[in-house]
Amino acid sequence: MEPENRSKKTNCADDLRRKVLTQELEPSTYLDETELSEIYGISRPPLREVLRQLAGEGYVVLHENRGAQVSPMTHKTLRNFFVAAPMIYAAVTRLAAEHATPAQIVKLKECQWAFRQAIKNGNSAERALGNERFHSIIGEMADNEYLTPSLRRLLIDHTRIGMTFYNPRKVSLSAQRELAADQHDQFIDLIASHDADGAADLAVAHWELSRAQIESFVTPESINIPLGRAPGVNERRGSS
Repeated sequence: MEPENRSKKTNCADDLRRKVLTQELEPSTYLDETELSEIYGISRPPLREVLRQLAGEGYVVLHENRGAQVSPMTHKTLRNFFVAAPMIYAAVTRLAAEHATPAQIVKLKECQWAFRQAIKNGNSAERALGNERFHSIIGEMADNEYLTPSLRRLLIDHTRIGMTFYNPRKVSLSAQRELAADQHDQFIDLIASHDADGAADLAVAHWELSRAQIESFVTPESINIPLGRAPGVNERRGSS
């Protein structure tokens, strides 16, 4: 029974992650433990272990007496998302280029092949999930215990709001989506050649490609900050 129970827990965790990333479970939704127990065929104690794990990863928030809630996407979190994204992506990708192993590069190439297939199939969810997997592998390459949790949390919200970017019905975004896929190939080449500077620069360019479109769909007009740009040293000095 124990191996079967572990399998059910794994299936439950993987499926809940997918539903959060694709917004099948929308931000701020409260999860019904009784319903989840029935859906995944597991009792409440192992289900709660799964929810604690997902909370640690940033997919849900646990509230005393109210249970698990899908991580909200608030004014504050969106603001911080746009500020942090380019810094985290650049740092992670730079380290990936410095530390990637041949086996990891093969894994990244396989992920890119699957991503291209998702593009051909026109499935927005698979496109968004494929992009998340691609950058998660780059995070594995970076192998930095301080940056990895930040990257994982960043990718949760990037994937959720990126569902719009990868929607094939958004014909106006087709050129950007194609360029984004081409940039994935460039990531592989730069990482394989251990070009840390080039990889970091591409990470920022890759972010900028989707930033403006994502920003237009999800950023409240009341947010008045230089989205996607960290304050520079001169800016900080000038404000003191």
